[in-house]
Amino acid sequence: MRLEGSLQLVLLLALTSRATGLRIPLEVEQPPTIVSHTLGPIIVLPFDNTITVQCQAIGNPPPEYRWTKDGRTFIPSEFSKIRTDQRNGTFVLHNKDLVQFQGKYRCFAYNKLGTAMADEIEIIVPNIPKFPKETLNRFIVLEGEPIVLKCNPPEGVAPRQIYWMSLDLQHIEQDERVSMGTDGNLYFSNALQKDSRPDYCCFAAFPTIRTIVQKTAMAVVIKSLKADNGSSDSGEVAEAPPARMPSLLLPSGVQTVKLFLKGEAMQLECIPEGYPTPNVTWIKMGGNMTGRIKLTNFQRLLSIPAVEERDQGKYMCTAENSAGKAVHYFDVIVEEPPKWLTEPPRSQLTVIGSDVHIKCSVSGKPPPVITWRRNGEIFRDDDSNRRVLEDTVVLHKATPEDSSVYQCEASNDHGSLLANVNIMVINMAPLILTRDYQEYAVVLGEDVHMNCSVFSSPPSNIFWSKDDATLEGERFFESEQSLKIFSTEKADSGKYVCVAKNTEGTSTVTAVLDVKDPTKIVAPPRDVQVVSGASAQLMCEATYDKTLRGTFEVVWKKDGEEIPLFLEENSRYFVDDDMLQIMNVNLSDQGNYTCIAQTSLDEDAATALLTVLDVPDAPTNLEISEIKSRRNISLSWIPGSDHSSAIAEFVVEYEESKWEPGRWKELQKVVGNQATAELALHGHLNYQFRVYAVNAVGPGPPSEPTRRHETPPAPPERNPENIKIQGHLPHQMDISWEPLLAIEHNGPGLEYKVSYRKLGVEDVWTEHMVKRHSFVVRNTSTFVPYEIKIQSRNSDGWGPEPKVVTGYSGEDVPTAAPRDIAVEVINTTILRVSWTQVPYATVRGHLGGYDVHWVRRKSLLNPNRVLDEHHAMTFTGKRSHAIVPGLEPFSEYKLTVNVFNKKGNGPKSDPVTFSTPEGVPQQVPILTASNPHKDSILLVWGPPLEANGILSGYHLQYHLINETSLEVLDSQEVNISGPDTTRWQLWGLKEGRLYRFHLSACTQAGCGPALAEESRTVTIEGEGNWRISEAINSSQSFHVIDGLEPGMVYTVRLVVKSLLDNASIFEEVIQTRATGVASQGSDFSTQGWFIGTMCAVALLTLIALMACFVRKNKGGKYAGTPPLQRQDMFSMEKVKEKEDLHPDLESQEMSDDTFNEYSDSDEKPLKGSSLCSLSGEDAAGDSVSRDSLVDYTDGGGEFNEDGSFIGEYSGRKQRGSVSGPSGPGPVTA
Repeated sequence: MRLEGSLQLVLLLALTSRATGLRIPLEVEQPPTIVSHTLGPIIVLPFDNTITVQCQAIGNPPPEYRWTKDGRTFIPSEFSKIRTDQRNGTFVLHNKDLVQFQGKYRCFAYNKLGTAMADEIEIIVPNIPKFPKETLNRFIVLEGEPIVLKCNPPEGVAPRQIYWMSLDLQHIEQDERVSMGTDGNLYFSNALQKDSRPDYCCFAAFPTIRTIVQKTAMAVVIKSLKADNGSSDSGEVAEAPPARMPSLLLPSGVQTVKLFLKGEAMQLECIPEGYPTPNVTWIKMGGNMTGRIKLTNFQRLLSIPAVEERDQGKYMCTAENSAGKAVHYFDVIVEEPPKWLTEPPRSQLTVIGSDVHIKCSVSGKPPPVITWRRNGEIFRDDDSNRRVLEDTVVLHKATPEDSSVYQCEASNDHGSLLANVNIMVINMAPLILTRDYQEYAVVLGEDVHMNCSVFSSPPSNIFWSKDDATLEGERFFESEQSLKIFSTEKADSGKYVCVAKNTEGTSTVTAVLDVKDPTKIVAPPRDVQVVSGASAQLMCEATYDKTLRGTFEVVWKKDGEEIPLFLEENSRYFVDDDMLQIMNVNLSDQGNYTCIAQTSLDEDAATALLTVLDVPDAPTNLEISEIKSRRNISLSWIPGSDHSSAIAEFVVEYEESKWEPGRWKELQKVVGNQATAELALHGHLNYQFRVYAVNAVGPGPPSEPTRRHETPPAPPERNPENIKIQGHLPHQMDISWEPLLAIEHNGPGLEYKVSYRKLGVEDVWTEHMVKRHSFVVRNTSTFVPYEIKIQSRNSDGWGPEPKVVTGYSGEDVPTAAPRDIAVEVINTTILRVSWTQVPYATVRGHLGGYDVHWVRRKSLLNPNRVLDEHHAMTFTGKRSHAIVPGLEPFSEYKLTVNVFNKKGNGPKSDPVTFSTPEGVPQQVPILTASNPHKDSILLVWGPPLEANGILSGYHLQYHLINETSLEVLDSQEVNISGPDTTRWQLWGLKEGRLYRFHLSACTQAGCGPALAEESRTVTIEGEGNWRISEAINSSQSFHVIDGLEPGMVYTVRLVVKSLLDNASIFEEVIQTRATGVASQGSDFSTQGWFIGTMCAVALLTLIALMACFVRKNKGGKYAGTPPLQRQDMFSMEKVKEKEDLHPDLESQEMSDDTFNEYSDSDEKPLKGSSLCSLSGEDAAGDSVSRDSLVDYTDGGGEFNEDGSFIGEYSGRKQRGSVSGPSGPGPVTA
């Protein structure tokens, strides 16, 4: 039993190759082949719950199993403590009473064709190691004599480790004099007084079973020698031991024979005794000591880790001291257990009638003995065709009966080897094992193997074809049982036929090959730089064969490690389509990211570098060194990592404990490629410094502060700045300045010396010492120039010589007014005013400028009304004229000018009165185009709100517009005289055309801005004359129309005349009966009773409609109603005058009670609720609304509306059709 020094026992499974070169499908009957079994020995440990002994084989028929123990039949199922596996020969032992199962086991697997056997498996159940209880006498020896303390450790589970210690677990010190041998004993080459002690203990440790045992303590007493060489137990001084010639405590005798197995560790040991302590040397007789030899344990142990045959020979150890020497010889013999010279014998498949040779080639020392078995039984020569020739078995003209399992076992004194050899003698037609129509997929350009596994006896010839054609070309390679195609092409896709043929028959199988498109990354990720805390995006777009969609995936790796996606909670990694997103990037995310696009067949990869930009790390190792003094130092540091963004600058900060402890302030900036700064410091402060770096991402964290650095006091280095001289009162001068910062005091006792004198008058400075930062000089003259200087001083001295500044004493208001005021009116709204400047002495301060005041007294259009509108403008600086804008045209103004300084305004000048000329009027507020006819349109407007002069009339431009291109085809102008005109009828227009009108109001100064409006003339589709009846009383319910011609078509229209408009509320087309028509029922609509009924219905509707008009009129309709003061321009007489300018010949024949005129025009929907509908259908849009100013009130002679047209209203067509417009015509009632 050998465990190779292992600390842990492992049960090894031996995997026996099924064929040892022969592969026979299980579809074919065959003897058993053991495929796995446990290799021994099995050492049962105390903490093992179960022990599994495995044996598994394959065969056809399936094999059965039997076991032997120590050469006798062993049936595991007969023991209740053994659990067996019904599928194979494995059994499991439970860790109870295992001692009875110690022994050597062998597994046999058998079926009708033969029996296979496994190597022996030894089960060892070791006892718990322990030292025997014993009483040991003291060891009493003379000083200088040798001692051997024997351990005799118990046997146990290897490895075993031995230690010598005291009872308090202190190791016994070992050296050349005292050492432990490989047998565990402690050897003393010579005893010394210090070796006396009562507690020499031997400990044996077994780490595999976690056990340590202790031997009974041994006492050693060393007796010193007297001067007369006698022993002494007293305290007398003893002599040193006499010199003694060496001898060997281990080994004994002169020569030892050592046997080692090849590959084992070789150990030769020589432990000498003598006084003084001998030295040990080694030589190999007749050879050299190789480099593999190691000398340990103070040269007393020679070892070779793995001994070989060349290490055989004679070795000599020599122990030598001053008294002599001793030698010992070792004869080393190296032997080895059996081993295969090349490989185990192979199983064989052969045809009937052939000769079979089974050779078992082994070596070993001593030479192994070979035992042959057939199906587990000893096999020797017999009278049949089987012969045994030492290491070879010959089967002459083998028959199927010779098919069996033959065992070759080679053994010597050091072990054994076993080989199972399956011999099958059979004739069989090809059996193709590959599935028919097996599908193979390969990526374009890659190689592919298509299998055609065949079993047959004798071996088959195999060839391939595609589409009934043999395969030709270097890309096609037919091996023994496969077809390999190199660098596949799309044309290689298709069906391939494998044909296997031998003397017993022929078989075929078909393979299907599909050449796929390769996976390729077409948009690889690119190197990217991302600021820490932002999101990073890496694109990876790939193409692949769409038939592999189910297996396609994209895997991302960072620095070779796959990134877990969606698996970890709060993961910062997300994949969206072809993009990897990394949220909240930090420095740990920097690295190489590899995108792997893969399918079940291939993959493509691309890598990009993600660089994380972050603020720089804090500088380190800040050092302060003085340059000239403690106030001039050099600060140096080591920059931190810039995190891929170059450092732009370093910022040095300071903190001082005197004025603002704990507050850090910026002191100096240094360029990014410099790691030192020269600092000039203030005095009387206790500093500490820190540095931080800045890059494109931002400022990094500051460094650790430096040690404190204290500066000595010094005079101030500068004087106050920003000196301000003001005169808040006429006879004093206020001086203030920006004081020195606290850290600029440079020492205690800071104060300021204020010096002043009159400029150009006094030579002597008046001086005052103050601690505040302001000073008032009183009893000065008004606005007199002074020279002022301020100097700093502390307890250590004065600051530098101060600069002189000039200022003035207090101001007073000016005393003089500007003269010679002149006004030049530039236009209606702007004028130029000029004046003579006041004398400088009268300003009595710094000249601020001039104020111009003007008052609009009245408008020349209404001179009786006083306006009193005040305005002012300020013009800074020294000047004598100004431009005044924003005047109102045609107005009277009064203007004055005054000078001012910081103290206030001077007196105003004498007033100047002037008037502004007329200006152009404002835009007219409203313009409407209404009452269109085929050749005329009525324009109505309101006068401008501001005429800016005397209104002289209006200017009208109208343009014929191309409705497609909106171009102007023709333009006309009309000057309308008379300021009171607010309507105009345009004649001579073209029928059905679009016109644009521009109207502007005019004065003598010109015409103002124009207001535009568009409208179109109507198109007349038919001709006819309208006749109008007399007015019908609203109390009537019908009206009779007579005088009609028989057999004619008439349009009857009922029109309501309201205060504001004329509206048609009923319209019907009727036809009178022709003369001689007898049937009254043929057209009852022409009967009087029907017409009367319809008129009654219309009249009732008329009453409701009039109520709606009156109600609407009270609420007002138009946003552009003229103001009340303008309504006098819209009197009935003036409207009548405008109508007389364009008389209508036909309308003149009408009486005053008739309507003015009617014409059919394009119907338009009613606007909002302008009318109360006759029915719900009327509200839908059959009625028409146009604004009109034709009708007006009877009482006041003024319009209550803004002049926009309400228009005509036509009722719903009840039946038939409505005749086209016929234009105006006289109709008598």
